[in-house]
Amino acid sequence: MDALNRRAIDIAARVLTWFDRHGRKHLPWQQDISPYRVWVSEIMLQQTQVQTVIPYYQRFMQALPTVQALAAASEDEVLHLWTGLGYYSRARNLQRTAQIICERWRGEFPQDVESLSELPGIGRSTAGAIVAIAFRQRAAILDGNVKRVLARFHAVGGYPGETAVAKTLWDFAEAHTPEQRVADYTQAMMDLGATLCTRTKPACPLCPLADDCAAHRLGSVAQFPGKKPKKILPVKSAQMLIVSDRDNQILLEKRPSAGGIWAGLWVFPQIDPALDPVAYCADQLRLEVDLLERWHDYRHTFSHYHFDIAPVRLSLRRDTSAIMEPSRHLWYDPQAPVAIGLAAPVIKLLANLR
Repeated sequence: MDALNRRAIDIAARVLTWFDRHGRKHLPWQQDISPYRVWVSEIMLQQTQVQTVIPYYQRFMQALPTVQALAAASEDEVLHLWTGLGYYSRARNLQRTAQIICERWRGEFPQDVESLSELPGIGRSTAGAIVAIAFRQRAAILDGNVKRVLARFHAVGGYPGETAVAKTLWDFAEAHTPEQRVADYTQAMMDLGATLCTRTKPACPLCPLADDCAAHRLGSVAQFPGKKPKKILPVKSAQMLIVSDRDNQILLEKRPSAGGIWAGLWVFPQIDPALDPVAYCADQLRLEVDLLERWHDYRHTFSHYHFDIAPVRLSLRRDTSAIMEPSRHLWYDPQAPVAIGLAAPVIKLLANLR
């Protein structure tokens, strides 16, 4: 047995011993484990903290307890359950994958990493988590927490998003994954990164790997993993029209489901900053409105650009709601909200209205 394999076995044993004593074992997705429950939790946990995910996960499972229920649900229901979690492409991919599993796999999840990785929204690490935790077969994972643990333990420099760095980390992830207790090991590595080997102020004295951690030994834990290179984001801007009727219902329109920002979500009508809101409502929406007030601009940042929003309050002069397209427009009552997916700025501005 070569030195790396001996070291890998030793690391797995130490991590598992720590997990038995200190690991998290009572999270909602750790109960009644199934491929569906593991998959939904892994998708929700991408770029989102555990404590934030827990109530969303519980509501989602109560409403859509099976892959068949998710496949058959309306887009609005799925996006409504996801509202507030952000990165809505995750929810849309979740439903597309559920439909593929029901149509192509007869409602049963494939049990190998390769087949799972071909499904929308499931990458190599998520596929590995499903195989390891739900099917208890050996498969490596490399989520953000595990990247941080391995980058520090082996002092792997560079940003993990770079191809060469990612390959090195995957090689270590594969080498350290044990044959036995792979489900516990997978959870243990995620827990280790989430609770001890944190992004800032890691609790190195409590870590079972500290004695052999290269970054700890060098006194440079904060330098690993390497940070994403900064880039200047472009700025886009628009007016958002908050049109209310006499019953204080607010006009919303649905974004196209096929791509673009907030795809499939309900938003306020959005127009170019140079356009006249009153004239736009008359010409494009066939609504007679009065301008009430303009709110202060605020910035909503996406991963690839800043979006400066200028909210404009308008009121309907008379009831003309019957002319709206029911498939694209609706009058939304904030006091008795219907179950639809709302874009983050809509949630924020509706809260301001209250």
